[in-house]
Amino acid sequence: MKILVIGNGAREHTIVWKLAQSPKTEEIYIAPGNAGTGMIGINLDLNPANFEEMAKTCQKTGIDMVVVGPETPLADGIVDRFQTIGIPIFGPTKGATQIESSKAFAKGLMQKYSIPCAKSSSFSDFRHAVEYVKQKTPPLWIKADGLAAGKGAIFANSIAAAIDILASIMEEKVLGDAGNTVVIEESMHGWEMSCFTFSDGKNVSLLANACDYKRINDGDKGPNTGGMGSFSPPWRYTPEIGDTVMKNIMRPAIKAMDKEKRPYKGVLYGGLMIEEEGPRVIEFNARFGDPETQVVLPRLKTDLVEVAESVINGNLDEVTVECGDEACVGVVMASSGYPGKYKTGFPIYGLDDVDDGILVFHAGTKTGEKGEILTNGGRVLTVVATGKDLNEAREKVYKNIPHISFEGCYYRRDIALMNNQESH
Repeated sequence: MKILVIGNGAREHTIVWKLAQSPKTEEIYIAPGNAGTGMIGINLDLNPANFEEMAKTCQKTGIDMVVVGPETPLADGIVDRFQTIGIPIFGPTKGATQIESSKAFAKGLMQKYSIPCAKSSSFSDFRHAVEYVKQKTPPLWIKADGLAAGKGAIFANSIAAAIDILASIMEEKVLGDAGNTVVIEESMHGWEMSCFTFSDGKNVSLLANACDYKRINDGDKGPNTGGMGSFSPPWRYTPEIGDTVMKNIMRPAIKAMDKEKRPYKGVLYGGLMIEEEGPRVIEFNARFGDPETQVVLPRLKTDLVEVAESVINGNLDEVTVECGDEACVGVVMASSGYPGKYKTGFPIYGLDDVDDGILVFHAGTKTGEKGEILTNGGRVLTVVATGKDLNEAREKVYKNIPHISFEGCYYRRDIALMNNQESH
């Protein structure tokens, strides 16, 4: 089987690494990929936003299945386009992806079908939004309706701050059209957990749960990033929590999408707040998470190609999705200055000096003219280890990270510390 993976991050490197383990896989192509994916498969110099060029390449190359990594192509309708030309593709349609691409849609869905979530209201008019905020008690979350590259949810600890945020999003358009509508949401209190499931539109199978770290600095300080590390399973996870999440949130969400005539096929990722009263939804995402994929897929024992095929063909109930008992910890190595301005093009040293069993997934990397690996982004690598428990996995990761170096390298030193989980 020839497979094309779309994307160029550590998430996609991890997906490629996992797909390559399947006996069904003959060749893997990645568009556009990075230096790490190029070590496993063939990188293609294609723009994922150019669906026609991608489709022609798939037909010419004889691609048997496409796996989409990032959210933007999904939101733009790449699955719909490929379905019209008969190329099997793993991921939700444009209509189904609205569960991530429109926070207002997702909120309306949850409220309609009584899926636990924070109380909120949506507004397209700035004045009405301000009037609503003045009647609320902070803290509040102001969230842009559309995709905003992880920058669309902003915390407001006062009414004045909330109004300033609304002005910047709705009047100054700092997030472009993504902020034409906003969701104003109450703050929840507990600990965060990401739940990853597969769905074929009817059936739902749990993959795994994880926790991630969004802030740049130790102690969850500093600006938000795409994610600085993650671990699986969560320290405080119990089978009872897992059962409640599947019963009250993940399965009802898939049923709701089906009732709305937007059958959901792919990975549904629930960003959850685990409170004393039970779990509630922060947001849904329509794809694998990053950096959580880097600690979730190493625990997956089932053939990922078989899972993807069953999702596409609608027979997920015939496949047993199995996750190992081991723990997994991943730490992101980033460029100095990230998430602000940073420089790229620095050589990366020591990639071959890590211990056996340590995984290094590439994100912002490229291959130089002489075959050397160079930095090419803000988040550069995710270093991953498994262990019998989180302590062992964490110890392995932090023992090996110093073996790898590049100019301006930065990483958090508190990933997967017990009880060090972000609240919302």
